[in-house]
Amino acid sequence: MLDKELPKLLAPVVTALGYELVGVERLPQGGHQVLLRVYIDHPEGISLSDCERVSYQVSGVLDVQEPIQGHYTLEVSSPGLERPLFTLDHFIRFVGHKVRVHLTQPLNARRNFIGLLQRVLDRNTIVVVCEETEYSLPYDQIDKAHLVP
Repeated sequence: MLDKELPKLLAPVVTALGYELVGVERLPQGGHQVLLRVYIDHPEGISLSDCERVSYQVSGVLDVQEPIQGHYTLEVSSPGLERPLFTLDHFIRFVGHKVRVHLTQPLNARRNFIGLLQRVLDRNTIVVVCEETEYSLPYDQIDKAHLVP
């Protein structure tokens, strides 16, 4: 789904500051540029000063550890209304919510599913109901997923 090492590297820093690391996206920006988007959350919400605080600490870790080759832009933000779902625990937490799921490979001739997240089975399959049809989606084939407000 996503680079697994960056969340492992950044989670201790973010949680030590009192925030939840929701997830990390590494997005190519053309050439050798990369946008590194770090999503953080807190029960009381996220402010600009929260993002600045986390950005400062995360930048220090990235400068020392150098997990990204070449130039990158760091962006720290809240997950927002269209909260991305990065882990299986996120799917479990948001059962009963409307989601958009994009698969890496087609299932029943489609890759995009928008519907109600019904349940999680055996920690490797999520069940989404789209237009009154139930789809069992393999967790390991999910490319991107997020809540639909």
